[in-house]
Amino acid sequence: MNAKGADKGRRGIVRLATDELSSGPWVYGRHVALPQEPIDDGSLVEVEDESGRFLGHALFNAASDIRLRWLSRGRKTDLDRPREFLLRRLKDADTLRRRVLKLPDVTNVYRVVHAEGDDLPGLIVDRMNDILVCEHHALGFWMLREDVQWALEQLYPGCRVVHRIPPGAVDAESYPRRELDSALEASDETVIEEHGLRYEVRPGAGHKTGWFCDQRENRLAMAKLAAGRDVLDICCNAGGFALQAARHGARTVRGVDIDEVVLARAKDAARLNRLAVDFIHSDAFPYLRTLTGDTGRPGLVIVDPHKLIGSRTAFDSGLQKYLDLNALAFQVARPGALVASFSCSGLLQESQFVGMLFQAARRAGRDLRLLGAMGAGPDHPQRPDFARSRYLKGALLALD
Repeated sequence: MNAKGADKGRRGIVRLATDELSSGPWVYGRHVALPQEPIDDGSLVEVEDESGRFLGHALFNAASDIRLRWLSRGRKTDLDRPREFLLRRLKDADTLRRRVLKLPDVTNVYRVVHAEGDDLPGLIVDRMNDILVCEHHALGFWMLREDVQWALEQLYPGCRVVHRIPPGAVDAESYPRRELDSALEASDETVIEEHGLRYEVRPGAGHKTGWFCDQRENRLAMAKLAAGRDVLDICCNAGGFALQAARHGARTVRGVDIDEVVLARAKDAARLNRLAVDFIHSDAFPYLRTLTGDTGRPGLVIVDPHKLIGSRTAFDSGLQKYLDLNALAFQVARPGALVASFSCSGLLQESQFVGMLFQAARRAGRDLRLLGAMGAGPDHPQRPDFARSRYLKGALLALD
């Protein structure tokens, strides 16, 4: 079912198991009563409390622990015309990026829709030059993809829209696998620009949507600290931090990553921008252990691994990996060095992240001062009632 063809008169009704309405954009399965009539997973539904009072509209999925994702609360007419509703919501998100933040003045790659942060829970849209990548974390938005695409084409005429489903969502949301191969299509290469540097990317391919828009401001901030320093970018991916550091006058720059594909892109970007960066194919842990004595000790270290905590069951082991990685980074940094450490694990709270960093410093035998906190750029708005929206956490640290 798509929004264009949704019949308001036949829309399913889902009741909560309580009259108490919790905050946040999600409703978990334990708080939802079994529907009296069958409802297709991914459907747009009306939601009532236990007493039968109308609460709002949501996307329903009985196969997911996130049973309901709120689209609107309060007004029963909000979703009478779902396609127009989506256009209004997407236009609000677009206005923030283009008119308020004026992102096109500094880049042609940015996040247009940040899921829960833009009241479209389960939908991410990233712009990469003239290509828009829709990443569907919710089956409901996958079912509405034709209408999302129509609305985006009204806002970005001439841009191509491609769709992507993150691997973890396929099982979590029980996507119909037989549809996926025919519905998903690869995009062409395009050139993006960010703070004066150019990168060749393939939107919708590789990690996430094809580019990490969330680190844009952090890449520039760290680059401004790089002048005259030896820089080590651990888990460098496509070289965003490393190349900005080289552009801003770092004495030497090394980027380390185990992924040969992203490392090849980083090398291509270095050639494209005529910058000198030594990219090294290696796992971060053994590479850091080779930096002993005074040889190769960096004065600025960026630690930006992929998500190490993917689920609650993996929390303890993932936190230990963060601890081990940062302890090694602190050990190899020279006295007086700066370290920028990041975590993109939404389950890891900021206080736990900072506590882990100080624990890693004790293990490394280094004194540590916290100079500042960092997070995703303003095109990744956060909800005060949804802690996971602050998924990216960063800390700028000074070592003794």
